Amino acid sequence: MVLCGLVLGALLVVTVGCLCLLGLLRRRRPQEPPLDKGSIPWLGHAMAFRKNMLEFLKHMRAKHGDVFTVQLGGQYFTFVMDPLSFGPILRDAQRKLDFVEYAEKLVLKVFGYHSVQGDYRMIHSASTKYLMGDGLEDLNKTMLDSLALVMLGPMGQSLGSGCWREDGLFHFCYNVLFKAGYLSLFGHTKDQEQDLRQAEELFVQFRKFDNLFPRFVYSLLGPREWLEVGRLQRLFHKTLSVQHNLEKNGISNWISYMLQYLREQGVAPAMQDKFNFMMLWASQGNTGPTSFWALLFLLKHPEAMRAVREETTQVLGEARLKARQSFDLDISALHRTPVLDSVMEETLRLQTAPTLLRVVHSDHVLKMANGQEYLLRSGDIVALFPYLSVHMDPEIHPEPTAFKYDRFLNPNGSRKVHFCKAGQKIHHYTMPWGSGVSICPGRFLAISEVKLFVLLMVTYFDLELVDPDTPVPPVNPQRWGFGTTQPSHDVRFRYRLRPTH
Repeated sequence: MVLCGLVLGALLVVTVGCLCLLGLLRRRRPQEPPLDKGSIPWLGHAMAFRKNMLEFLKHMRAKHGDVFTVQLGGQYFTFVMDPLSFGPILRDAQRKLDFVEYAEKLVLKVFGYHSVQGDYRMIHSASTKYLMGDGLEDLNKTMLDSLALVMLGPMGQSLGSGCWREDGLFHFCYNVLFKAGYLSLFGHTKDQEQDLRQAEELFVQFRKFDNLFPRFVYSLLGPREWLEVGRLQRLFHKTLSVQHNLEKNGISNWISYMLQYLREQGVAPAMQDKFNFMMLWASQGNTGPTSFWALLFLLKHPEAMRAVREETTQVLGEARLKARQSFDLDISALHRTPVLDSVMEETLRLQTAPTLLRVVHSDHVLKMANGQEYLLRSGDIVALFPYLSVHMDPEIHPEPTAFKYDRFLNPNGSRKVHFCKAGQKIHHYTMPWGSGVSICPGRFLAISEVKLFVLLMVTYFDLELVDPDTPVPPVNPQRWGFGTTQPSHDVRFRYRLRPTH
């Protein structure tokens, strides 16, 4: 027993010593960005970063300028905050900055999915084929039917015209979009009541996983939470299994195409189940939160709500419920809503905060827009946080924290795409979907889902905040860097189906 104690003690000393050396030995080389390792060996600034990424990066930029390297849990991240210098990183003609390597490690950890060669290109190919053009039109029609099923019920108009209902706006939006998206992508049985029950049960579990997600990524879960994550992973793998797919109809061409590719590559069914979990998360993790922010901004800005409703009346005419169980809506209307498009773009500017990461494969010189050159060290990670450096830049977007529904409209009603910084036109004036090789392949589906849902809500429903004076809730600080933000608390609202005549 004494010997074991001595051995364990020696191992602890060696481990701590190695961790200290990892933090203490690194020095800033000539031409490298300012280096800030923090006061804790190996961990560096990890705790401050994970507590509130936005405030941490504000502090670092004020301290070091537009380029700096920080130590976060044994890894060194170089943040580039000047949007005029994003181009060389996003284009990366020399192929020294790799997005795929980091993404593959993340999906293995979070979803248990082990990527195969060509995966990333396959997903982009499938998305181009089925989430754009005619493929997207077909999926939008399916989504409209699924929204009608979820919002009206199998028998139609389960809400009852004229009857007010109350709910949390975030819960309502996330719940409806998740269930409709799940049924649209992963199919249904002949029993609609059963499908709705299963979708509701799955949403409850999805939200449990969603709440653990940020700390899971950062490996900050407690022992019981690790067990819960394992349970949730197994549940989703089973529910989304390819075996269960055989029992369903209407599985989307997008999902079917990707699963067919995996089968042809010899990927085991168990790994295909994990792939399905990954795609459910990728497709449904942001649409509900985005629709929440969009509707909340409309409810808090009556002039924006009026403008959207006037536009929908012009585009759709006097929309009615069809056959008392579906929405009579022309899907092509989604292409004729510049005001709603501006509302959505402004919502995404204000409430999406992804982090774009690239692994440096070999020492690389980054040339900034001002001519300054920085040496990026092999093995480090280059990071962009467009929310702070682009979306909240008052030079690009005056009064950046304010919601302006027409910010992305020209005076003639066309889409505004001309934004400047330092007298130069800036190409990346918003980056809610990322950019370059890491741009979200499902972005057209996501925006269509949210637009369709918002159109239905403002056209077929009366809705109002329970307390009109309730402020827009602050963002949950744990959600910075993970796509669409989420509120620190929900907001109560009322809604009712408008009379059909």
